[in-house]
Formats: sequence, structure tokens, C-alpha cells
Amino acid sequence: MVHGAHRLDLPGGDHLELGRRALVMGILNVTPDSFSDGGSHDDAARAVAHARLLIGEGADLIDVGGESTRPGAEPVGVQAELDRVMPVLDALAADGIAAPVSIDTYKALVADQAVQAGARIINDVRGLQREPEIADVAALHGVPVIIMHWDEARDRDRDLVSEMIRFLEQSLQIAERAGLSRQRVIIDPGFGFAKTLDENYALLRRLGELHVLGCPLLVGTSRKSMIGRLLDKTAGERLPGTIATSVLAYCAGAHIFRVHDVGANRDALRVSEATLYGPPAGS
Repeated sequence: MVHGAHRLDLPGGDHLELGRRALVMGILNVTPDSFSDGGSHDDAARAVAHARLLIGEGADLIDVGGESTRPGAEPVGVQAELDRVMPVLDALAADGIAAPVSIDTYKALVADQAVQAGARIINDVRGLQREPEIADVAALHGVPVIIMHWDEARDRDRDLVSEMIRFLEQSLQIAERAGLSRQRVIIDPGFGFAKTLDENYALLRRLGELHVLGCPLLVGTSRKSMIGRLLDKTAGERLPGTIATSVLAYCAGAHIFRVHDVGANRDALRVSEATLYGPPAGS
């Protein structure tokens, strides 16, 4: 079996089953400057409408982010980030959005407030290494964490995947010291973050090597420059390339796919599931 089975417990007694069935995480950026959809959903009403659209297309999770991480983006302070995400999280809860919501932040205070407002997963692009206290927040509230690889200081003369595993093991140690077992951690290899074009495609080719960490894998390649530079396409023209990366990553054992275009990626992943494991009974 390509896909290891994992059970991810969530607050409130819910859980996610991660295995053969790919889960799709819809991106809900509430920022003015994200590379693809900046300014499109930066008020509560539009954010809720887009969340409902994502769920209607088949999203299993919604990822809310209030700070752009595109190259050259200006850092956002804690209060500014809270001002962006908290009204949206409150509106999602008031609207009865049932899909689990993750908060995309590396700031412990933002994570704490977001979880209290209803977020049930913390998605830390800094892999717990910018503010290690975020692991304590996750342990306190009983929420799982996504730890992403983003290592600007790594030794580029050394093997990429080996260096990634070293970095992610450090993140896992931070989690474990806070009381978070590996069963509550998802790994994101961080496509596009401090990686060259060649490195991104080498990582996609070698993705299965990360299973040694014993955690489920989340992949986020949606509309990224690794596709745009290769195909000479703008962000809005990168869906076919994104689908190709999703399918390849699924075949390498990835479990969760963080995307802008939920419906198209979901369909491609369902075909991939049927190819590896057979169509569902009765289909």
C-alpha cells in the first residue's frame, strides 16, 4: 500500500482518516497581497461565500491565512494578522461551516486566538522553529499541527532531502517536547520555499522518502512558480500543471492537497485513487 493509514484527532471528538482517500484543503487567503488571489476574499462576507464555494466543490478542510508568504511580501504584525483572520473565523463559525478549519500562521498568539475562535488545526509554515511556543498552544488546545519545511540557512552543498529530514526532525522534537506526539503532526515539504526550480522537481520525484518520518504528508503546489516558470504561465493559467503535481504527489503517498481549485484537483485525485486501489464499490 502506497498510503500509510493515519488517524488525526481533532478537538470536539472529531477526527480525520488519512489513507487511500486523498483529502483536499481549500485555500482561503484573507490577505491583500497573496500571489494568486490577494484581495479577493479579504472581508468576512466574501470569505464565507468563498468557503462555501470550496466546500461545494468538495473541500474536506479550509485553510485560512492572513499573511502572504510570497517572495518579497511585507511581514505582518500580530495585531494586523488578527484583524484580518478573526472576523473571518467568527463569520465561518456563525455561518455553520462544518469542514475543519486550519489557521495558517507561524505566530503563537494568532494561533491561540484562532483556535479559541474555532480553528481546529494549526498550519505553521515555519515548522515550529520561528516561534516554538506555537507547539505549546497546539498541545494546550489539543489540535494537530502542520509543520512545513522552510530552511533558508540550509547547506546547499548537501543533499536536499537529507537536509529536509534533518530540519523536520528538529521540528518534531519541538512538538514532542511540548507534548505533541508524531500522531498529531502533518509534514509539508514546502514546495517553493527557499528551493530552486530544479530542487522543487527533485523533491516531487523523491517525495516518498519523507515517509521515513512516520507522519502524513500535505502537498501545496497550487499555482506556484515552479509550474509558472516551467510552462511560462501566469498564476491563473497554472491549473493543468497543478493537477499534474497533485497526481504525482498522490502516487508518491501524499494524503492532503492544499489547492485553490478544489473541484478539478478533487476529480483528478479520485481518478488516481481508482487507478491505485480500484474504483469504489457500486461506482
